Amino acid sequence: MHATPERKVHATRREQVFVITVRGETDHDDSEELEAACEAADRAALPTTVIDLSQVTFADSMLLNTLLAARRRHASSQRDLILLGPLPRTVSRLLTASGALEHFTIAGTGPTPTS
Repeated sequence: MHATPERKVHATRREQVFVITVRGETDHDDSEELEAACEAADRAALPTTVIDLSQVTFADSMLLNTLLAARRRHASSQRDLILLGPLPRTVSRLLTASGALEHFTIAGTGPTPTS
């Protein structure tokens, strides 16, 4: 009997906020799960979507592309997209190196790690 892998992406609604929690290593294999959660947020059309990245241990361009696409859709429908941290170093580096960090609202629950 094989163990079922733990879901890396969890989506829930909390009043007027749609919350997407991402855990562990995220790469191309996880893109469908994360994109499905972002599409669910779009369908819900709540005023705010929060993406909790505080538990991400690895991130690559898949995460970046998904976040940028979600940001564009939220902006076009005048909804807020907030990244919740503290951002792990891997996510912070990815957003900083790509020049995307300044395009997101970051809400931390503690200090953001530096380099």
